[in-house]
Amino acid sequence: MDSQIMQDFLKGKTILVTGATGFLAKVFVEKILRIQPEIQKMYLLLRASNTELAEKRLQNEVFESDLFRVLRDKLGENFGSFISKKVVTIAGDVAIENLGIKDEKIKNEILEEIDFFVHSAASTKFNERFDILMDVNTKGALHALNMAKNCKRIKAFVHISTAYVCGDAKDGHGIVREKPFEMGQSLKEDSKLDIHKEMDLIERKLAELKAMKVDENTTKFAMKDYGMERANFHGWPNTYTFTKAMGEMLLVHHKDNIPLIIIRPTIVTSTRKDPFPGWIEGLRTIDSAIYSYGKGKLKFFIGNPNTIIDAIPADMVINCVITAIFIHSHKPPKNFIYHVSSSLRNPLKYIDLSNISHNYFKNNPCINQNGKPIITSKVLVVNSFAAFNIFMIIRYVLLLQVLYLVNKICRWSFQDVYDNTSRKFRVHQQLAKLYQPYVFFKSVFDDTNVEILRMATKGLKIENDELNFDPTRIDWTDYMMNTHIPGFLKYHKK
Repeated sequence: MDSQIMQDFLKGKTILVTGATGFLAKVFVEKILRIQPEIQKMYLLLRASNTELAEKRLQNEVFESDLFRVLRDKLGENFGSFISKKVVTIAGDVAIENLGIKDEKIKNEILEEIDFFVHSAASTKFNERFDILMDVNTKGALHALNMAKNCKRIKAFVHISTAYVCGDAKDGHGIVREKPFEMGQSLKEDSKLDIHKEMDLIERKLAELKAMKVDENTTKFAMKDYGMERANFHGWPNTYTFTKAMGEMLLVHHKDNIPLIIIRPTIVTSTRKDPFPGWIEGLRTIDSAIYSYGKGKLKFFIGNPNTIIDAIPADMVINCVITAIFIHSHKPPKNFIYHVSSSLRNPLKYIDLSNISHNYFKNNPCINQNGKPIITSKVLVVNSFAAFNIFMIIRYVLLLQVLYLVNKICRWSFQDVYDNTSRKFRVHQQLAKLYQPYVFFKSVFDDTNVEILRMATKGLKIENDELNFDPTRIDWTDYMMNTHIPGFLKYHKK
């Protein structure tokens, strides 16, 4: 047996992917089209009001991205015709029933032809408006499942979630298990979660804001704050993980006979190997701090030095998705939750990440606006949120005192500098509070089900890591120094 068996099973198959312009969805689409060009068809659904706009978005945001350069180079002038033949663009919206698909012909084709349904659409901002996150992450998951239930040939329904829906382990062992949520389950023992009540509360809040005749900006921030309030009330650190958890609950409760697979990756980082090392989109959870530090804007990291930063490269997540589909395509899995993670088998400590970051920018300094290298001092790790606040306040007060003296001596106005410093202080506080649950995370993620999946592929001679998702294969220092940090520096849009 060799890895060709896994590719061959995809021949003639049809796949529907939601959220096609998202980070992981792009990696999945590229991988499938590259390793199995004889796939029958890929339906790619993305949010747009009509097919023309959807096709334009897909072209600009997906197929013209650097991620597809290996496939473009391989196919040359035939790349465009290959994509036209294999890909069907769908304008829709997962927040609406039937995924917002208006074209009845396309809808009927989907119901007749789909073999595998990969639901990747999500809003991933931690503090997005509660109503938006509820529509996309919670209701959207149920809408996708309901569509899958009507697909006549469906062999697997894959839902991309996040490992952080579970919160820190409370069993005393510090291990977050690969267990599905029960309907109404809360992360707080003294609270009972009612999803429909949360939906009603959103409607009431919106009606209340409308009655007050507040502007759109006020409504936006009010709904952001309300989402965080409700999430914290039930024990979740932010609205994103809260609404993703509720989406999982609805899927498990309503799945019936659908072969459901829930993929829970941890912090997804740049590609390790495939289609090439270092491709990433945007700054992920840990990258904002590293980037700001390299640019000389951040003098310290907040977090417990011994906290394990659970990261996993994007291509390894997708390799797990493809393997799960292959293994379970004809038999609904008994254990269907998969933590694609590294903390248990190959932990990366926060202090090690900070040291790696220092060494990288010491050897590869960023360049400032004057064309000179930005010198970074060794990272200071502030090990509590309270200490961070004290540290920031002391810096803030000292800076204001200096500015005041300059103003007295030189008669310079420092109002602009004062305003800018105040803004930076508030931004640092908000970011620290937002990422606090991750940099002080006390648990590690169990990956027993993922390990069983890996063991099931032992007979396959997978070469060149083309379908590998074993975290023990990652050399964190080498990966961070030579792949990940150079990758996000290259692809981050200034």
